[in-house]
Amino acid sequence: MEHIDYKRVYGLTGSIACGKTFVANIFKKFGIEVLDLDNVSRKVVKKGEKGLELIVKNFGREYLDKNGELNRKKLGELIFRDIKAKKLLEELLHPLIFEEEKKFVYNFRKKYGNKPLLIDAALMIESKSYKRYEKIIVVYVPESIQIERLIKRENLTLQDALLKVKSQMPIEEKVKYADFIIDNSNGYEHTEKQVYNLIGVL
Repeated sequence: MEHIDYKRVYGLTGSIACGKTFVANIFKKFGIEVLDLDNVSRKVVKKGEKGLELIVKNFGREYLDKNGELNRKKLGELIFRDIKAKKLLEELLHPLIFEEEKKFVYNFRKKYGNKPLLIDAALMIESKSYKRYEKIIVVYVPESIQIERLIKRENLTLQDALLKVKSQMPIEEKVKYADFIIDNSNGYEHTEKQVYNLIGVL
């Protein structure tokens, strides 16, 4: 593959329950292409894919379901409580996800030239992949709203919601890496207006 042009490729990130997908959908509504790396990460661990082979090799066949697909719930429980397992999983899968991303960017550039493209990824700051992108957009809500939304969305106790939020890089830390911040704490219209204004400068 020849040189891949990352000019006008922007990173979109946030923390749990900040509304990153909600904001990505507003960008799509305004005609901006979005590559969701969560979908890519699901693709690389499907049956027959290299990612699933690597998981079986490193974690064992007990992380497969009866159909030979990844048991995402069981693996999720492991990496939530075991930081070494989480790190290993990321080391195995991130290169495969990056290869898929590069292919997408390459084909997007061939088809659409210099149009802006958003890469939607939760862990781009933690994985240092944010350095690839021209600018970083962070979706922000205060931690108190993250916790409130998690309790409501996933029917969690306050303690479990706190655990989930504290297991990730704090949103206040992520904001330090932002070229642009979208505050998603004041309803749809307020968020949509910020997205619309931002598209004007991308």
